[in-house]
Amino acid sequence: MFDVSFSELFVIAVVALLVIGPEKLPKVARTMGAFMGRMQRYVAQVKEEVNREVRFEELQKLQQEIKQSVENNLVKPIEQEATALEASIHESSSLAKTKVEVAKSEIRAKPVAKRRVTASNTKSKTTQRSVTKANTRPNTKPKASASKIATKIK
Repeated sequence: MFDVSFSELFVIAVVALLVIGPEKLPKVARTMGAFMGRMQRYVAQVKEEVNREVRFEELQKLQQEIKQSVENNLVKPIEQEATALEASIHESSSLAKTKVEVAKSEIRAKPVAKRRVTASNTKSKTTQRSVTKANTRPNTKPKASASKIATKIK
C-alpha cells in the first residue's frame, strides 16, 4: 500500500518520540494501531462490496445471455412450428369447406324427378310409401306384406 522502508519507519518513530514524549508514546501507538485496524477493515469491506457488485453485474449479463439463448434455440422454433401447424389446419379446413360446397352444388344441380299423381295410382303409391317406411325403420319388421295391404285397400 504505502511504499515505506525500514529506515523511513525508524526516522518516523524517532520524530514521534521527540514530539510526543516517552510517557504518551505507548498510548498514541495503541490508538494509531486501533485506527489502522479500523482503516484496514473498512478498506476490506469496500473491496468486498465492489467485488459483489462486479459479480452481480456479471451474473446479470450471464442471465441475459441465457435468456436470449433459450429464446433463440427453444422458443422461436416452437413458435414457428405452432404457426406452421395453424396454417396447415387452416388450409385443411378451407379445403374441407370447399369440398362441402362442391358437394352441395352437385346435389343442387341434380334434377328432382317429378312424380305424376293420378287418381288411379294414388292408392298404390300410398301403400308403397307405407311399405317403404316400414322397411326403412331400424330393427323393425314390417307388419304386413305389400300384397296384404294392397288387398285391404281395394
